[in-house]
This record gives sequence, C-alpha cells and structure tokens, in this order.
Amino acid sequence: MTATTLQPNEMTGLITIDAARCKGCDACKKFCPTGAIDGASGAAHSIDQSQCLSCGQCLMACPFGAINENHSALETVIQKLADKNTTVVGIIAPAVRVAIGEEFGLGAGELVTGKLYGAMHRAGFKIFDCNFAADLTIMEEGSEFIHRLHALVKGEDNAGPLPQFTSCCPGWVRYLELRYPSLLPHLSTAKSPQQMAGAVAKTYGANVYDMEPKNIFTVAVMPCTAKKVEASRPEFNSAWQYNKAHGDHAAEYADMDAVLTTREMAQLLRLLDIDLATTDEYRGDSLFSQYTGAGTIFGTTGGVMEAALRTAHKVLTGDEMPRLEFEPVRGLEGVKAASITLYDRALSQNVDIHVAVVHDMGHNIEPVLQEVLAGISPYHFIEVMNCAGGCVNGGGQPIDPSGSSWLAAL
Repeated sequence: MTATTLQPNEMTGLITIDAARCKGCDACKKFCPTGAIDGASGAAHSIDQSQCLSCGQCLMACPFGAINENHSALETVIQKLADKNTTVVGIIAPAVRVAIGEEFGLGAGELVTGKLYGAMHRAGFKIFDCNFAADLTIMEEGSEFIHRLHALVKGEDNAGPLPQFTSCCPGWVRYLELRYPSLLPHLSTAKSPQQMAGAVAKTYGANVYDMEPKNIFTVAVMPCTAKKVEASRPEFNSAWQYNKAHGDHAAEYADMDAVLTTREMAQLLRLLDIDLATTDEYRGDSLFSQYTGAGTIFGTTGGVMEAALRTAHKVLTGDEMPRLEFEPVRGLEGVKAASITLYDRALSQNVDIHVAVVHDMGHNIEPVLQEVLAGISPYHFIEVMNCAGGCVNGGGQPIDPSGSSWLAAL
C-alpha cells in the first residue's frame, strides 16, 4: 500500500508559505515533524515539498496566516451535490463532530453528530460515518496483529515483523516512506478508515444506494489536510479493480474522490445557507451510520490502540474486556507504554502483549524507531499519530483566532 516516492498522479504542494506575509518568526518550524521548512529567523520561509508530510501543523501554528492549504475540492463537491445522476456520499471522521460546531458559534468540543448528519443530509449527502470504517479497520489491524503475534510465539516466519505499526495516519506513513523505508514491513497492511470507507461505498455500498459505482462520488470530511494526499494516491482504486473483475467496464475511478477539511465543510454549509447550529438532528440513512465506541475513539491519541486491545482480548480469550476503558494508553504523554497479559485459547497459554502509543510525532517518534532499528524494541504493537493529541488537533480543524489551541497547551 506504500511507496517511497511520490507517484505521478499524487497530489503535491498542498501546504505552501506566502513569502509576502511570512515574518520569519519560526513558529512553524517548532511543529514541523520533518524539518521541511527552510529560511533563517527573520526572513521569509519556504517549504521543501520533498520532505513535507502535508500534515498542516505549521498552518495551525502560524500567527500571521502566512501558510496556505491548496487544492480545495469545494466547488467540485457542490457541483456533484447538484447533479441528480450522482450519489454523493459524505464520509465523516470522528474528530470532525467535536470541532465543526465552533464554526457556527457552538461551544468548543461540543458533540454535534446528529446536527452534522442533519446539515449534510439537507445539503444532499448520503451519510457514511467513518466510525463504521474504523470498526472495519480495527478488525483488520487487530486480526493481523494476532496473526503476527502467533507466528512469533510459534517461532514461525510466515507473518509480518513485530512490532506492528498502525497505518491510519497518512503523515506517519509518509514519514516512514521518507525516513525509514526499511521499516515499512512493520506497517499494518490495513488501509486507513478513510480509504476503507471509499472502497466499501463503491462496492457493497453500490447495492445499498442502488447506484452504479461510477455514479457514486465519495467525499471524506476530515480533520486532516494530509488525507487529501492520501486520497490522491493512485494505488487506492481497489473498488474499481473489484468491480472490474465482476464485470464493470467503467473507466478507472478512485476509491475516494474528494476530501474536505472540517473548515471546508463549514464553508460548504455556509455557501448552501445551512446553519449547523439550528439544524434538526438526523440519525442517518443506512447501516453506514452505525458504529461502536471503538471506532469513535480513533480520533484521539491512544484510541486505535485501545480499540485494538479490546479486539485482541475478545479474539484471544473469547471474552469481552471486563472494563473497556484501558487507562494506560490514554492521556497526553508523548510516548505511552502499557502491557497486558491475556490467556490465548488457540495457544493454550498466557501471552504478554507490550504496546506503545506515540503522538506529536516530530518530538517523540525517533527514540522509538531507533529501538526498532536496533532490534531492541520491547513492544509488539505501536500506534503512531502525527499530530499532538491525535486527529482532534489535525491540520484541517478550525483555527482559533485567539491563538489558543492544543498546540499552545502542549
């Protein structure tokens, strides 16, 4: 699912600096995980696109509004919504629902799931909650981890290496591609929830919507600017490949057609004269708006790991965790470590599982990777999220004009 260089059709130049507005204050450099920002203090900066992860953390941190997000699909999405021959599927990330309300005068962090469903329904979207796809993701990642763990315990060499890395964060995946391509086999082979959702919407979803896959237009609403680059990667056309193998002769199409940030979705609703704050709540229009609590917590650091451990506990022991909240992987420490001992029915023995959770990647990931490279990592499974606090603080979230943010708090 990965490549070490940009592919011909892949989006580039998503994040740029306006030299005329840049004051050279270096605020952006403090939050760039790869050191991709060039320029001396006091002089206009620029971005080395070959090293940029498109994570948008510099954009969130710039006090002068000198950093821009390019490649907006806003106009295209509005055109598709007006096309009666197109079914537009809105795929909503969990972190969006606790942020978009700020754009409409609601309280910071207020959960507005029902209102967001309602507003998007009024706009013409079919509702596909990305939590549904996150549940799929954790079943895939969790099952893959158990397969790798069993191979290790049995002394077999027929599975991927441990520790297994999560693969949900596109900034993190790109970081490995740029800096540590030798560690790519450690990545889970599972797609991110966004990309799973796009593929499902255009395969099984085509039956749910009673539409030809080529007439389904998928729109991810994400807290993350890097998700735009992820969606543009040419290898993500599995729905087309599947449908082609089953007799669909349509021209090639991507799994995910467009990505809007939280900010852009707020802009779209305003352009359509839809006030989120006064919109009635809506429950969704298909099973794709149903999900578990495991999918919901994907948006914060530790959420993927907690969901994975719940899955591992159920699969290995046959029982649900007696307490679903796994406190050791929660909180805002840069690197969190935890261990759990489970009785594995398949192996008829206890197994010790050691995990780690890393966020604010630019400040915390290197020591963890050096241990993996040296073969001395104590962990079996490592969750990595680029942004401080996880997706809730992604580069596509609302920007507080007062300058108060997760970044400042951390």
